[in-house]
Amino acid sequence: MDFALILFVLLLLTAVIKLLDKVVLKPRRTEKYGQEQEDYRPWWVEYSISFFPVILFVFVLRSFVVEPFRIPSGSMLPTLQDGDMILVNKFNYGIRLPIVDQKIIPLGNPRKGDVVVFRYPVNTDIDYIKRIVGVPGDTVAYVGKRLFINGEAVETTALGPYVNPSQQAGNPLKLQEQVDGKSYEILNMPGDGAYLSGRQFPFAQNCEYAATDFKCTVPEGHYFVMGDNRDNSEDSRYWGFVPDNYLVGKAFFVWMNFGDLGRIGSIK
Repeated sequence: MDFALILFVLLLLTAVIKLLDKVVLKPRRTEKYGQEQEDYRPWWVEYSISFFPVILFVFVLRSFVVEPFRIPSGSMLPTLQDGDMILVNKFNYGIRLPIVDQKIIPLGNPRKGDVVVFRYPVNTDIDYIKRIVGVPGDTVAYVGKRLFINGEAVETTALGPYVNPSQQAGNPLKLQEQVDGKSYEILNMPGDGAYLSGRQFPFAQNCEYAATDFKCTVPEGHYFVMGDNRDNSEDSRYWGFVPDNYLVGKAFFVWMNFGDLGRIGSIK
């Protein structure tokens, strides 16, 4: 069951019990026990009243402000590592109703270069994290392991080998890309990329594939995302576009990594 739904059910349950106690149970206890009625409050009422403000605070914080996530893989290396615990800004792209994920107050739009958490289009029970490289109307191409947006090659600078055998085997090359004034690092492995032809997903007709290369036009209300670890990331190249209402929020802070405390505070 979805954690947000569990929190909502607990919030509703404790709120009902709190209201029931105030309107019905407390007057009965006062009539029976006088001013000492609080000493006779049932345990389930006691716990509900005590936990209600805590659950309310967590629900509001998680639904509208920030939500924690743990990075489970190396698909976003070198920006994020397996084991990073991150915070996601929930209101950066607008206020959404919890549970139904319906946007009610638009506050801003995702931009190319943003690292976002979203519900995996193939299985919405799973959360993914990738970087947006294409917004509605953009034509995104990946040719010879080089990213192109609207026909122009993304500015790319080689930074040398990336050495972190505990996170990524092989001999990856670290590069810096710059999109819309935002710089970030990516990894490319030696050799050809993955074979991409024959992919099927909503709006697949917007894409053209040629072995390891592709070109896609992003439909309205959708985004094209890629992992920074380009040869070790299952992303929009494989399963298509991310609908706007699947976005959870923008990742902005690494708050903990028990294997490497120096990771705290890092993200781009």
